[in-house]
Amino acid sequence: LRADREIVLEAIMYDRYRLEALEYASEKLRADREIVLEAVKEDGRALDYASEKLRADRKFVLEAVKNDWRALKHVSKELRADREVVLEAVKNEACVSKGWVVSLGYAPGELRADREFMLEVVKTDGRALDYASEELQADREVVLEAVKEEGWALAHASEELRADRAVVLEAVKNNGLALENASEELQNDLELIA
Repeated sequence: LRADREIVLEAIMYDRYRLEALEYASEKLRADREIVLEAVKEDGRALDYASEKLRADRKFVLEAVKNDWRALKHVSKELRADREVVLEAVKNEACVSKGWVVSLGYAPGELRADREFMLEVVKTDGRALDYASEELQADREVVLEAVKEEGWALAHASEELRADRAVVLEAVKNNGLALENASEELQNDLELIA
């Protein structure tokens, strides 16, 4: 049964134990693009049970992270450093998640220190500033883009930028509660409070 393509596909598509269905499928079926993609559409973690070849296949991985950002955790190390792959995961996560941008945690530090990449990412989801390098958390343009998208991102800006009136004003325009993360001096600024 573990090698029966039809049974495994049915189990993946209609059973709440999709991960187990793929985990116990034959090696041949764990390398089957259609079967693995169906599993990943339902739960990105299913990529963990895919063949090494599929987890290193850029085209396949791009489709997987577009369907479920959680697949990023299970792709090859090389693809976790791929700008487009990580950006697609961030976009997917931003659409479905109200929490922090966890997908960036799977990307290497070099990518999270890449100014051009992080500018694009924070425009998609300002919360991503939390994963940016310290240098970028002190970069005025990066922080401004982040707080324009999500005011609460001010919490991850450098101390200097949390005291920058223009940056704080942008953050507060987006989310009034962001004032809590401003410098003490700006928290008492009557123009910002009003």
